[in-house]
Amino acid sequence: MSPTSLTRRTTRPDGSIPWIVVLPFAISGVIHLVKPAVFEPIIPEPLRARGRELVVASGAAELACAAGLLHPSTRPLAGLASAAVLLAVWPANAQMSVDLGRRALRKRNASSFAAFAISVARLPLQIPLIKAALR
Repeated sequence: MSPTSLTRRTTRPDGSIPWIVVLPFAISGVIHLVKPAVFEPIIPEPLRARGRELVVASGAAELACAAGLLHPSTRPLAGLASAAVLLAVWPANAQMSVDLGRRALRKRNASSFAAFAISVARLPLQIPLIKAALR
């Protein structure tokens, strides 16, 4: 892929900042670094031995992507990196849904089932974020 096609594919026509990606990445990135324990339980089981490192790395990646999306010259590469980060964390979000589903079956109360339903509904919402990052 040539740099020209990369720019053409990932630069928004109006040159605006993709806030729909920047804001969640900035907020989530800070939380990943300040309170990594919040995210460690959703690391998929085979990766949990390196859970803290993965949480910190993903937080740093989210912050770097958010910063890169702010400037037109770095936006094309940051858009691709943002899409890659979103794809990389998808298994953790799926693991969260599995864990919440198990909890809902165990507790059998409305709040547990609601948390599970929200987590499942959230999974396909990453697709528009990936598309926005690539634009």
